Amino acid sequence: MSTATTTPRTPTQSPAKPKHWWSYAPHEPFLTRRNRVLWYGFLLLVLAIGAWPVLNRLINGVAVTDLTSQMPWGAWVAFYIYFVGLSAGAFLLSSLIYVFGMHQFEKIGRAALLSAIVSMGVALAFIGLDLGRVDRALITLVYFHWTSPLSWEVRFYTMYVVLLTAELVFALMLQRRTMAPAKAHTWMRILGIVGVPLAIFGVHGGTGTIFAVVKARGMWFGGLFPIVFVVSAVVSGTALVMAIHYWQARGAGKRPDTKLMQQLSVVLIGAIFVDLGLMFYEFIVPILSFEHHDKSIMAIMALGPYAWSFWVFQIGFLVAALVICMSPLKRSAGWLVTAAMLVVVGILGVRFNIVVPPLVPPVIEGYPVNDYFPTLTEWLVCAFLCAGGALAYSLVSEWQPIHDPDPDEHVDEHEEVAA
Repeated sequence: MSTATTTPRTPTQSPAKPKHWWSYAPHEPFLTRRNRVLWYGFLLLVLAIGAWPVLNRLINGVAVTDLTSQMPWGAWVAFYIYFVGLSAGAFLLSSLIYVFGMHQFEKIGRAALLSAIVSMGVALAFIGLDLGRVDRALITLVYFHWTSPLSWEVRFYTMYVVLLTAELVFALMLQRRTMAPAKAHTWMRILGIVGVPLAIFGVHGGTGTIFAVVKARGMWFGGLFPIVFVVSAVVSGTALVMAIHYWQARGAGKRPDTKLMQQLSVVLIGAIFVDLGLMFYEFIVPILSFEHHDKSIMAIMALGPYAWSFWVFQIGFLVAALVICMSPLKRSAGWLVTAAMLVVVGILGVRFNIVVPPLVPPVIEGYPVNDYFPTLTEWLVCAFLCAGGALAYSLVSEWQPIHDPDPDEHVDEHEEVAA
C-alpha cells in the first residue's frame, strides 16, 4: 500500500503594499480593455462636442440660453440642485456603513464617497456657469452675511468637501491596510457623525432653504421644502450607487452582486415612499387652504406645458421603480438597475419641476407669463459637465481601489490544507 505524498507549495510573495494612500498599487481593473476604449472614447466625444458651447457661454453670457430677467433660473440650476442631492444622498448611504455599522454595504462604501465628491464638484460647476464669474468664487469665502443662506451655504459646501475627501482617504487606507482597521473605522465613524448633520441640515437642507426664503414664489416658501430636498437626495443617491455598482461590475467583466442590490433596493423603497408622501402634502395643503398662488403653479406643473415632466418623470418613473423593487422582478440585477436608472432620471425631473414652474407666473400682475425651455447650448453644456464628472470618477477609480473587494473577502489559497 503506497502512501500519496503532496509537495508543499511555496507561498507566492504578495506585491508590496504602498506606503501612502495616494501612491499607485496594483488592483483589480476598473474596466476590461475593450470597455475601457469604448467608455473613454464616448466621454471624450461628448466633451469635444460640448467644449464650444461652454466656451460660448463664457464669452457671450446668458444670451446663448433661454433665460431672461423674468426667468433667471433654468436647467443649469436644476442640474445644480440635482447633483447636490446626488452627493448628499450618496454620502448618507455611506454613513449607513461607517456610522451605523451596516457593513453589508461595505462593498459600495468607497464608491459612494467618491460619487459624493464628484457630484459636488459637478454641482458647483453648474452653478458657476449659471452665475458666470467663476473667477470670483473664492471671494465668497472672504465676505460673509449672517442673514444670507448663500453665505452659509458656501461655508457648508467647503467643510463638506473637505470632510468627504478625508473620509475617502481613510477608507482607501483601510482597503490597502496601510492603517490599522480599528483606527481607520474610528476616524471614519467620527467624520461620518460630523458629516451626517452637515449633509442634512447644511448642504442639502441648506440648498432647500435658499429656495424656501424666496417669498415671492409659490411652492418654495415653506418649512417643508428643505426636508423634501433631503429625502429626495437619499432617493437619488441610493439609486446612483446601485447603478454605478452594476455598470462597473459589468464593465470589468464581473457579475454584479444581486444580493447587495436587493438590500439597497429596500433602502430605495423606503426613501421613495417618504418622498411621495411629502409630495402629497406639498400639494394637498395648498389645495385645501385655497392658496391661489400655489394652486396656479401646481396647474402649470401638472396640467400645463411641463405636465410631461411631472407625470412621466416625477411620478411615472418613481412609481415604475417602486413596482420593480417590490415585485418578483427584484430577483434580477438587470431589473434592479433598471429601477435605479429610472429613479436617477426621475429625480432629475423632480428638480426641473422645482426650479422652472414656480418662475413661470409673473411676480407683478400685468407682466407677461414666462416661457422657458433649454436651448441646444444649455443641453450641450449639461452633457459636457456630466461627462466631465464621469471622466473624473473613472480616472480616480483607475488609480485607486475604489471598486476592489474588501481584503477580508479573499481566501488565502496558501493557508488551505491539501486533502
